[in-house]
Amino acid sequence: MPRMETLGLSDSSPRSDGRLKSLFWPSIQNGTDVDYLGTQGYWVCSIVAAISLVGLLVNGMAITGAVMLLFFYLGGVGVRERSRYAALAVLLMYVLDSLLTPPGIVRILIGALLVSNLRATWIASNWQADSEAAILPPRMAETLGDRFVDRLPQWLWPKVRIPYYIFAVVLLVAMVVGLMLGAK
Repeated sequence: MPRMETLGLSDSSPRSDGRLKSLFWPSIQNGTDVDYLGTQGYWVCSIVAAISLVGLLVNGMAITGAVMLLFFYLGGVGVRERSRYAALAVLLMYVLDSLLTPPGIVRILIGALLVSNLRATWIASNWQADSEAAILPPRMAETLGDRFVDRLPQWLWPKVRIPYYIFAVVLLVAMVVGLMLGAK
């Protein structure tokens, strides 16, 4: 079987930042960084979706948990496809949700990750450098993980983009109204 390097499909340009720096203060030097930050944002949103689901299930709110899982996961799909709107919607929902729950270290760290995620998505969505380093790496489909992270968002986002925009606005408005009614 041919090696990835032989086919020219390997990660020929390594990420320019370390993992911790790319999580909290990402920068982009090449197309590999753009792709990596999209993947990272997808995973951050997917983890937030799972945590939200578990937390709401524990509190006996299964339907709300399913809605939040869908919201955050589809937001992650949008982030993977460099949607600034999706990154902003996810951050806003998390901030609004944080107003309803007690603060904690984990909540603050996740909030910081989502702020960084928005910044990374904003930078990545504007990435248009005219050089060989700007070429995005190909999206693989060799393993189940590759299909889940690389192919599924690429296939799904064009189909759910407009419904997600509407869903996000409705859900964010409902959350704000709920917070305002709860404050009275």
